[in-house]
Amino acid sequence: MTEARTSAARISAEGGMETSYGFRKVGDGEKQGLVNDVFHKVAKRYDVMNDVMSAGMHRVWKDALIASLNPRKDVGYKTLDVAGGTGDVAFRIVEASDRKAHVTVLDINGSMLAVGAERAEKKRLSENLTFVEANAESLPFEANSFDAYTIAFGIRNVPHIDVALKEAYRVLKRGGRLLVLEFSEVEMPLLERFYEEWSFKAIPRFGRMITGDAEPYQYLVESIRKFPNQENFAAMIRNAGFSRVTYTNYTGGIAALHSGWKL
Repeated sequence: MTEARTSAARISAEGGMETSYGFRKVGDGEKQGLVNDVFHKVAKRYDVMNDVMSAGMHRVWKDALIASLNPRKDVGYKTLDVAGGTGDVAFRIVEASDRKAHVTVLDINGSMLAVGAERAEKKRLSENLTFVEANAESLPFEANSFDAYTIAFGIRNVPHIDVALKEAYRVLKRGGRLLVLEFSEVEMPLLERFYEEWSFKAIPRFGRMITGDAEPYQYLVESIRKFPNQENFAAMIRNAGFSRVTYTNYTGGIAALHSGWKL
């Protein structure tokens, strides 16, 4: 795949992910069920999947997210981690708060949440966590409920991203912060070419070896290429009402951390 084709494949700030299942166009309303099937298939190997897709760098990027969030060491500090079923980000938040913060882990996929709840028990973090099965586009919480909203490598799987961002704004308290970690557009041509080869040739092959099924990995790789680039996604965050919107590129833009405030 050429650099030009990769760039052209991305949607703009106007939207389009709701009808994009990877590179395949689907009807509005079809994507969620297809994505659910992907995550039912990979739930038990999700962390391994992230290691494969990021060459292990997702752990460094998530640590950077937590450092940026800098959660308060306060029992009243409440965060919402969306599409975080396995608990990877939530556990980090709790530990960074000296086990004082409370994190609500929300995911639309019950298989992912089951993995997270089991891991929380083993880590003895269950008292600091609540696991909720629900849709990011329709959060079952009152307005002004959370100090922070985090989502790592999950926003591109939400069909109506604009709706999810408006819901994030609604449930945050005044002064609350949104942090979105997502694969993004690589800014260095040499790294881009290497990453393209790795993504489209190696990752599905590794996926087949790890899970016996390459199709979920093919979708995930394609969904990265469809997701808006850094500037367009920042525009979507601003359109949802957030202020002081910024982003930080990691590893040459392979991933980016977006930040916005409800002021």
